[in-house]
Amino acid sequence: MKNNKKRIAFTFMMALGIMMFCTISAYAAPSSTSVPQLNVSFGDGNSTPQDYVSSIKILIFFTILALLPSIVIMMTSFTRIVVVFSFLKSAMGVQQAVPNQILTGLAIFLTLFIMNPVYNEVNTKAIQPYLENKITQDQAFEEASKPLKSFMLKQTREKDLELFVEIGGVDKENLTKENVSFTTLIPAFAISELKTAFQIGFLIYLPFLVIDMVVSSVLMSMGMFMLPPTMVSLPFKLILFVMVDGWYLLVKSLIQSFM
Repeated sequence: MKNNKKRIAFTFMMALGIMMFCTISAYAAPSSTSVPQLNVSFGDGNSTPQDYVSSIKILIFFTILALLPSIVIMMTSFTRIVVVFSFLKSAMGVQQAVPNQILTGLAIFLTLFIMNPVYNEVNTKAIQPYLENKITQDQAFEEASKPLKSFMLKQTREKDLELFVEIGGVDKENLTKENVSFTTLIPAFAISELKTAFQIGFLIYLPFLVIDMVVSSVLMSMGMFMLPPTMVSLPFKLILFVMVDGWYLLVKSLIQSFM
């Protein structure tokens, strides 16, 4: 056994010595090899101005497409609806029971329903005539902005609009519903929608707050201090909301608030 161990150790030492004295040469690529040049060119040099105009139109289209979510949120009824739904979840205490995806999807389709008359007017007066080459792009934009401005002005408070008119230095004497700019109207419309949504949220909170107070008082009078009142009040909130057909009343009120 000792001889075998000595032989194995001797063999290992010999192999290690051979590896140390051996050299491995690495050869680099020849220096004469040149790096290929990369040429990038747009067009064949024979492009006409119309081709560049078409390319710019495509760029503008994709830019508008990227900004479409912001346009939908800030220029439609989506803001008021989704904020009211958020207040409803908080008041009922069902943060996990109702996924945000469901409420957001419902808010989107309610927005499509409410904004359908505005879209039909835009399509009739602006989109279709422009596609048929009856009006120019500037005329189409002007015709499309009129229904949107009319809808937004109906939901915007005069006080909020005056705030941005004064800060922006807009001439009040020559200001009309047709020539008011979107940069002035959109923020005024947004804060008006938020205020209206908060008012609706306050009215939603009241009945559920009463239930919480009653349940909390009953639990304290019974000496059950360790039991969370929200856990006990949640079934009563759900029963109340179902008995009064809460979703029907809420959606009906939201739609009628825009009419």
